Amino acid sequence: MDDAHPLVLTMGEPAGVGGELTLDAWRYRRERRFPVFAALDDPARLAGLTAALGWDVPIHEIERIEDAAAVFAEALPVLPVPLAAPVQPGRPDPANAPAVIASIERAVALCREGRAAAMVTQPIQKSSLYAAGFAHPGHTEFLAELCGVALPVMMLAVEGLLRVVPITIHEPIAKVPALLTRDLVQATARITADALRRDFGIPAPRLVLAGLNPHAGEGGSIGREEVEVLIPAVTALRAEGIEITGPFPADSLFHEAARARYDAALCPTHDQALIPLKTLDFWNGVNVTLGLPIARTSPDHGTALDLAGTGKADARSLFAAIALAGRMAEARRAGLA
Repeated sequence: MDDAHPLVLTMGEPAGVGGELTLDAWRYRRERRFPVFAALDDPARLAGLTAALGWDVPIHEIERIEDAAAVFAEALPVLPVPLAAPVQPGRPDPANAPAVIASIERAVALCREGRAAAMVTQPIQKSSLYAAGFAHPGHTEFLAELCGVALPVMMLAVEGLLRVVPITIHEPIAKVPALLTRDLVQATARITADALRRDFGIPAPRLVLAGLNPHAGEGGSIGREEVEVLIPAVTALRAEGIEITGPFPADSLFHEAARARYDAALCPTHDQALIPLKTLDFWNGVNVTLGLPIARTSPDHGTALDLAGTGKADARSLFAAIALAGRMAEARRAGLA
């Protein structure tokens, strides 16, 4: 990847594990062959954390993202985002919420300006942000607003194994049938197909759609959503030139032979998508937001407040998120060449 355009890692919840995962990623930068990245964080916090953990991670404060490449080999480059209050691991403080939000906003701005290649977001503690007046359900919706996007799409990916897209996300099961419209299915499929071409370098993406009901509705005898919504959506998408098949029973879509037949699986509900991915590989999943004008990934876990400050948090998901962000940035650049 072009070192003149590094990745940026956001702060995430300061009382969570994000800071030590960022430090760990820098420690393994050579072994993992990571692209150059800089942290949008409080340098004093990171310096204190590395000292407390006994890790050898020099912190180098930089003024511009363009300065990251010059110091990355010898120190972790940090664009300063000052915290308002001291951090106690495992104890979020709403006083620090403005810095968490500012870190995300600055990362988006750097990517939209073309100065950063992609952003990797560390997990946030939503309850802490809500207490400070944060008005968004989570990262995805906030990023969509910052980027002026009406429908962001969440993908969970373990590269080389499985990519899944929940069509409805954090919704009660009782509400899903009403939310699962033809328009939503079709829009989600279009965004997914476009992203697979642009961000993953797949020229002719193959999508598959899971049914909502057991046995994909059994022709309408176990629910009508397949007949009235999903099959018409697939027919319309195929008429547009999108390669999509289904709806198929969700319980038969994720074994090895089935996965070889598609590049991404679209699932009507959150758990239909996430359960197979986390069962196949719990530690290397990456959360990707599709449909944005920028590339964004995130580790597929929360703030792990119980592990904060111990150095015991598993960094594999962040490592995978950094690697995938770098590949997505390369794919975007290749598409513009």
